[in-house]
Amino acid sequence: MQLLRKIDVPEEKYTSAFVAFGPDESHFFLEMRYNYGVDGMDTQDGFGHFGITAQDVGKMVEDIRAKDGVITRERGTLNGENSFNSVVAYVEDYNYTYKLIERDPTPEPLCQVMLRVPNLVSSFTKRF
Repeated sequence: MQLLRKIDVPEEKYTSAFVAFGPDESHFFLEMRYNYGVDGMDTQDGFGHFGITAQDVGKMVEDIRAKDGVITRERGTLNGENSFNSVVAYVEDYNYTYKLIERDPTPEPLCQVMLRVPNLVSSFTKRF
């Protein structure tokens, strides 16, 4: 795996690193997120969300709402993720969150997992 990019989003108090075996437009990638001020964490708190692709996030949000689904973040571009040039929305299903990522069709729509880590540099350099 290689580091694709690292972004810092001070207004939301986190830094993320994105790693994958190839370009994120065509390969599954892992997002590791460090939340400012967290020195340690319970491994049960580490899972953030998984991401799936959709050609039209707006339509998917409408379909989810029509089935009484819960949208936790409306369709839009996230701060700090402008290098993706993609539109996203977040959906909550029970105690889990998933992110809808607007992209062209891909053979594998499950494309991302975000994990919260206590040390971003150590988590990347010692494991990949």
